[in-house]
Amino acid sequence: MATRAQPAPFRRAGSAGAEALATGGAASAGGPGRPGPLQDETLGVASVPSQWRGVQGIRRETMVDTGMSWKLLKNMDVWLLAVLAKLKSCQTASIATAEASVQTRKHADAEVQTEVPAPVSARTVAQHDSPRLAAFLRRVEAMVIRELNKNWQSHAFDGFEVNWTEKQPTVMCLHTLGYPAAQGQGLHVTSVSWNTTGSVVACAYGRLDDGDWSTLKSFVCAWNLDRRGLNPQQPSAVVEVPSAVMCLAFHPTQPSHVAGGLYSGEVLVWDVSHPEDPLLWRTGLTDDTHTDPVYQVVWLPEPRHSHRFQVLSVATDGKVLLWQGGGAGQLQLTEGFALVVQQLPRNTKLKKPPRGETEVGATAVAFSGFDPSLFVLGTEGGFPLKCSLAAEEAALTRMPSSVPLRAPARFTFSPHGGPIYSVSCSPFHRNLFLSAGTDGHIHLYSMLQAQPLASLQLSHKYLFAVRWSPVRPLVFAAASGEGDVQLFDLQKSSQKPTVSIKQTQDDSPVYCLEFNRQQTQLLAAGDAKGTVKVWQLSTEFTEQGPRETEDLEQLAAEVAT
Repeated sequence: MATRAQPAPFRRAGSAGAEALATGGAASAGGPGRPGPLQDETLGVASVPSQWRGVQGIRRETMVDTGMSWKLLKNMDVWLLAVLAKLKSCQTASIATAEASVQTRKHADAEVQTEVPAPVSARTVAQHDSPRLAAFLRRVEAMVIRELNKNWQSHAFDGFEVNWTEKQPTVMCLHTLGYPAAQGQGLHVTSVSWNTTGSVVACAYGRLDDGDWSTLKSFVCAWNLDRRGLNPQQPSAVVEVPSAVMCLAFHPTQPSHVAGGLYSGEVLVWDVSHPEDPLLWRTGLTDDTHTDPVYQVVWLPEPRHSHRFQVLSVATDGKVLLWQGGGAGQLQLTEGFALVVQQLPRNTKLKKPPRGETEVGATAVAFSGFDPSLFVLGTEGGFPLKCSLAAEEAALTRMPSSVPLRAPARFTFSPHGGPIYSVSCSPFHRNLFLSAGTDGHIHLYSMLQAQPLASLQLSHKYLFAVRWSPVRPLVFAAASGEGDVQLFDLQKSSQKPTVSIKQTQDDSPVYCLEFNRQQTQLLAAGDAKGTVKVWQLSTEFTEQGPRETEDLEQLAAEVAT
């Protein structure tokens, strides 16, 4: 029969309670300080009820060996603790841990995403490779290489261009600029120019129709398009000029310096950043000054000082002059050229000049971007001339000059049906240039032959300006006497314009236009109403195609043959 031991306070083995327990409660014959002999005794079973077993409805009894020795009883506290630990493990052993391990795996995935990836070199190929994968790659290798070679030789995607920017569907007018004081006098915009930063556009006010405008007060106006609060009817700078301004050109490196040619024959240079005193240099009225209106001015670097520039001017008096800024605000003549009928190359049939005329009037000039000494002149007779600054032959003329005048003409091209108003050399090919004239035609010439490559009739009236695009080899723009700005893309059509922009609603002529070389999506055009319109070109006119340069080379080669 199992008996239960009476609970008693736990004491150390050397205490009196343990001694009494060991002797059955009787005093030892040896006295109180001597323990009696050990005797076997049957004790009751120690039982701790389990709450978990009670909940489950299972009751079990735990028996303790009746032969528990004094040594086991002596370590009762250790034994009870062990029993309690066992019972505790029994209570918690059935708690599922699978969820915890799944959660841990998910947490490990997130940890991999946020931590720095292990170096590739730390991973061996053997971990990710398999014999099946290697066998598959060996099996398809020849077929893949064969297809890649076929695609490489295909022309299916020729002309395709990857462009992540959204294409603009139209050409938009960003600004309509004008100066009311000049428009009130009925003045025309005769020339436009962008400064070297591409943020300022300037225009010249004058007249291109019949009449004597030499004494008419005129203006040069400039607008800073990047300025906050731009007023299109109030220029950023206004320069008053005593004669009609026929042309102007910004300095290549100085953003505020602009040169202009007057109807009176003078050439002037202004600084538009100082409107209270803008005049820097002028030619004055001397023997060296042009005697006819100046139709174009160009800045050229000095041969020995590329950071210094000269102004070249052309006029209908037949002279081409180079000016350099000097002291006392004077432009000094450094070189001069004269066009004389008797010295023109006779490689093409030209109309005989009226009796007594020997000079050939120059109306336009364009310099090659590949040879700094090579330039093309447009003339009143309608024929372009290839000329050179390096010419040494003296001009057969009696025109007064402080420097010897030389004959620059080297080659004569087939003429237009009337005077040429504009010429433009290709920035992408050394032998190609365009010309526009009063016959309404644009001619595409090669420097290597007299006959034009192509002749395009764009208008039944005059064509006043033509300019080659600075970013698209096969794109150019023309200004017509019918109020249109026409954009041509020779890659799409060689006979009709890609886009025709209506600049004036009453068909008043458009006299001038210029591309912006810095902000290539901008094109400025001036008209007979005294208005300058700034057009934003669509991306098709500003992004070069993959084979465009090759097409231009092929075009030039066909001309040469």
